[in-house]
Amino acid sequence: MYKAILGILAFIISGGSFIAAFLGYFLGLLIDYFRNQEFISARRETPEASYEYYKRKNSVQDFTTMLMVLSAVVMRADGKVLKSELEFVKAFFRRNLGDHFDVAHLQILKHYLNTPQVPYEKICNDIRLVTKIEDRILILHYLFGIAAADNSISASEINVIQRISLYLGISTADYQSAQNMFVRKPDSDYKILGIPESATNDEVKKAYRELALRYHPDRVAHLGEEYQKGAKEQFQKIQEAYENIKKSRGFN
Repeated sequence: MYKAILGILAFIISGGSFIAAFLGYFLGLLIDYFRNQEFISARRETPEASYEYYKRKNSVQDFTTMLMVLSAVVMRADGKVLKSELEFVKAFFRRNLGDHFDVAHLQILKHYLNTPQVPYEKICNDIRLVTKIEDRILILHYLFGIAAADNSISASEINVIQRISLYLGISTADYQSAQNMFVRKPDSDYKILGIPESATNDEVKKAYRELALRYHPDRVAHLGEEYQKGAKEQFQKIQEAYENIKKSRGFN
């Protein structure tokens, strides 16, 4: 870019000297080269440098930045970033942030989509310091929502979300419950309630009552509108799992 601009400017300023134009072109060529080297260096950003970028953007524990990082990790998990995933993320943040959602947030997302190695284990540890377990499980649902935006969740996306769940300090049972809300299997209703298929009817009822109390949408009233929407969907899936088991067993 600069080689053409400086070449033309040198030619005009010198009154039509081709030698000046050549020198301007050569100077612009050097500038383009070094800018390109900086770009390549950025693309090879180390996890440490990536985390420093995150800390600069997140100097006041900005929860939005944390979620942008995890969003990018899931979006690129299967090696391709789909428009449906991007639209899901944008819609989520627009509903939560309203007028506060701007191009700066998208620039953070773009940065991490283009960063080969993202230190999301450290970022998950930061999230654990400022959230309750119920909040972190809702984050898990949000990440599964990204993966399911194209109506298909790949094995690589599941693996990444499972690692994030581990780093967030979410138990295996809670992770399995969330996953089975999005990836249905014959025993998914039992996995959602966190009980084996051999559980008694009383154990089924007890598990449902405990989950209904634990994940009632009112418990996340302190979070944004979209989180409350996610909590209602989560609560509904718990109810559906319970109703399915009741129907299959024939008890009230």
